[in-house]
Amino acid sequence: MSKLQRRIQPGQLRELVLIFLIIMMMVFFSTQIENYFSPRFFNRVSTSVALIAVVAVGQTLVVLSRNIDLSVGSIVGFTAYVVGQQLAHNNELAPLSVVLMAVGIGALMGGLNGVLVAYGGVPSIIVTLGTLAIFRTILVEISGAQTVLTKDLPQWILELPQRNMFSMGGLDLRLMVALALLVVIVFSLLLRYTAYGRRLYAIGSNPEAAKIAGFRSQLIVFIAFVLSGALAGLAGFMFIARFGNITVVAGLGIELESVAAVVVGGVSINGGTGTVFGTLLGAILINVLEQSLIRWLSISEFWRDFLLGFLILLAVATDSLIMNRIRNLWAQNTLQLLAEPAEAGEFVTKGREDNGS
Repeated sequence: MSKLQRRIQPGQLRELVLIFLIIMMMVFFSTQIENYFSPRFFNRVSTSVALIAVVAVGQTLVVLSRNIDLSVGSIVGFTAYVVGQQLAHNNELAPLSVVLMAVGIGALMGGLNGVLVAYGGVPSIIVTLGTLAIFRTILVEISGAQTVLTKDLPQWILELPQRNMFSMGGLDLRLMVALALLVVIVFSLLLRYTAYGRRLYAIGSNPEAAKIAGFRSQLIVFIAFVLSGALAGLAGFMFIARFGNITVVAGLGIELESVAAVVVGGVSINGGTGTVFGTLLGAILINVLEQSLIRWLSISEFWRDFLLGFLILLAVATDSLIMNRIRNLWAQNTLQLLAEPAEAGEFVTKGREDNGS
């Protein structure tokens, strides 16, 4: 047990279980769906995962701080429509400026959430439920029931989803997928190696202790919401590239999928526990399930939302009933392992004193 404990932590155990479930799920569906392991299916799933993963990474930062952001779907839709409209009116906009515009709009909207939650003291579920409706209503008003059409967009953004970093045997690593992986890597390093990441975990684990330690909790939570909004804005840009035609319902339901990816990926809804890599695995699990159910003719499409909700409940229940016990067991065993060398050293010292006397 001690050797296993030194190598694997409870969070890593959860991630190993997720990898096992993804493999088992794919093996099962391969027996039910003809030509399941096709390059086309891989490319479709990876592109879908890329968009959700970017939003879910931002959601992870917020949930780690013991909050939640239900407005990300509306931010994705608002950003996609506004930026898409600007592109439709001015095809000469540089790609970098378009990306920065999308990220900036998202960051501003996330900042509004952050001000109300961190400095206003309003519960995040109330704030983001309100801004979810507000942002969507503003979008409906400014759109004038008009749709951003693919034919009005510049060619470079229409070609973006098909651009590959490299191909191997029909499997493509698309540029959008590589962008999502870059986001996952950057924010994994941020949480693991920076003072901000460590303090975010500390606030989520014990807000009162973090306050006593002198952490600027309000600023840290505010930044988490800004980053969540910025990543939702980036996902809005990816949404334009992937779908082209943008309506006022763009991004609808993404908030549910992002929360599902975070919770299924092992990030505790009570904050302070979880990783970005776990969130990525959660997004992969959900999207593999969704895409497989679309191709599996034996089940109705109406069951997809049921299974998504069931996964969220199962993940929360698992975290509460099983993972908490495993964490406590790991903590107890760790304390015992730390105590053993001290006891051994105390015994040796005492023996030497007895011999000397």
